[in-house]
Amino acid sequence: MDARAKTGVSIRSATKRYGPVVALDDVSLDIAPGEFVSLLGPSGSGKTTLLGILGGFVQPTSGTVWVGERDITFAPPHKRNIGIVFQNYALFPHMTVGENVAFPLRARREPKAGWAKKVADALAMVELNGYEARNISQLSGGQRQRVALARAMVFEPQLILMDEPLSALDKQLRETMQIELRRLHRKLGATIVNVTHDQREALTMSDRVAVLKDGKLVQIDTPERLYDRPCDAFVASFIGEATLLDVSRAGDDAVRLGDAVLRTAHPLPRGDKLLLAVQTEKLVIDGGDGHNGSNRLSCRVTEVLYQGESLRVFAALADGTAISLRQPGSHEARRRIPSPGAQMTVALDPQDTIVVAA
Repeated sequence: MDARAKTGVSIRSATKRYGPVVALDDVSLDIAPGEFVSLLGPSGSGKTTLLGILGGFVQPTSGTVWVGERDITFAPPHKRNIGIVFQNYALFPHMTVGENVAFPLRARREPKAGWAKKVADALAMVELNGYEARNISQLSGGQRQRVALARAMVFEPQLILMDEPLSALDKQLRETMQIELRRLHRKLGATIVNVTHDQREALTMSDRVAVLKDGKLVQIDTPERLYDRPCDAFVASFIGEATLLDVSRAGDDAVRLGDAVLRTAHPLPRGDKLLLAVQTEKLVIDGGDGHNGSNRLSCRVTEVLYQGESLRVFAALADGTAISLRQPGSHEARRRIPSPGAQMTVALDPQDTIVVAA
């Protein structure tokens, strides 16, 4: 596994055109050895095309792809030494677990004498010791996902690509497997590139997240910075639950929203058209107990929705501008929420007051 951990990826000016349609537009991206990077974006953003270029299933119109010191731009998939976990796992139902995991070794014509140990080692990494003789039909969804991962790792590839590997699982299992894959990555030290359209999944699993839109790389950053410091209105609206509100400049470190002036701890972007990106969980109902220095907004509660672990509170500012906030679902927190029609004040810390260019 050491050789894998020392291998990074470099994508240089990758472009893919299908006639007049530009699926990927001059994307450059460096992935450090052992890093877990997720490609995140809506349908048609170019994330699957970029993964296809990395895997050799899509030929770029221009640009280059390097894995370590090797240019693999036009190398066929079977010559790239890359493990792939597909969306539907692509396991062979007529084969046992052991036979499925051994398939890449067979395809590479590795000596059969070493298969058993490599298969056992790969299954041990995903905590499926002793499952070699099981049939695929006997496995749960989460176990099948682990078998697919073991098969991708068994030949010690330089890079592992994952194409929405958790999308077929139900919500609870998907969230459990996100944590599990994160733990496995730390254990293996492998370089992994993952495609997903699920923002929470990307933030949970990744060292860095690359956000794509219309074939372009918009921002790549750590989950924390991506969430707290979006580079533009698209990233701010796509990550999390943000409400974008028109504001005007009110100094070097403040903006005006209606009659309120809100301070921000971050530099304001250039330009005259600005938007305040308000994440729902960063607005706090102000009970006068410890929000000194925060920005405050007066509003009227319009609706309260119970959503299990949390409540979504919708409100309107004096000029009718709609905002929303998310509060914990505990009884104590619920008692603090005014009834629809009542007035309330919400607080927003300057560190959480994010302004982006419109």
